[in-house]
Amino acid sequence: MVRLALRLEYDGAAYGGSQRQRTAPSVQAALEEAIERLTGERVRTAFAGRTDAGVHALGQVAAFESEAAHAPDVWQRALNAHLPEDIAVQAVAFVAAGFDPRRHALARTYRYRVWNTPVRAPVRRRDAWWVRGPLDARRMHEAATGLIGEHDFAAFGGSPGPGRSTWRRMMQAVVCQQGPLVTLELVGNAFLPHQVRRTAGALVEIGLGRLAVERFTGWLARPEPGAAGPAAPPHGLCLIRVEYPEPLFPDDRQEED
Repeated sequence: MVRLALRLEYDGAAYGGSQRQRTAPSVQAALEEAIERLTGERVRTAFAGRTDAGVHALGQVAAFESEAAHAPDVWQRALNAHLPEDIAVQAVAFVAAGFDPRRHALARTYRYRVWNTPVRAPVRRRDAWWVRGPLDARRMHEAATGLIGEHDFAAFGGSPGPGRSTWRRMMQAVVCQQGPLVTLELVGNAFLPHQVRRTAGALVEIGLGRLAVERFTGWLARPEPGAAGPAAPPHGLCLIRVEYPEPLFPDDRQEED
């Protein structure tokens, strides 16, 4: 029995989210079905984090155990042969038996894209939120920097469950603009449900001049559960990477070098 970690890329448009569910297709179900077709084993995969319906990923991490004796490159090619076109395994590695992609993660990076033009751009409709009113990206960035540090983010996300803390640590929060593309990038140790989308929605309100920066940052000092928003549409959001104490995949080590 070996334990494997996969780095997954997927277009989330056709899925009800990353996690298996009864009422909609999911990335997890598609992956587990591909593993079963390849090995004959019915396994349960674990993911580094949940992504909502319609949310994309470049660096989601999944793990599972198998008795199949394949090399990592064989696993990658074979799984991709069985997966639908909107999901791909980008890297495979053997990991320790106790590896948990969620609990052992140190940081997660999410990116939210806004396409800011008076006229909609059909070619961006799957990966960016179209906002027609002019945005003040500088004010959005000013507000975003206030998120850095350890805070109670209850105003910016849903409840993580009974008795669970809404405190999280944000290591990076940046808003930048390149032409009509306005990008929010957040790096945190973990995120509450819908936290990135609610944060993006509130920052767009700031950019449009409908929300004061002081009101936004005040939600950190005096949390009002669920106050931030409205939640931005899911299709603008992408899970970029998940970081661990040691690099999991060979190309992660090359990036460090």
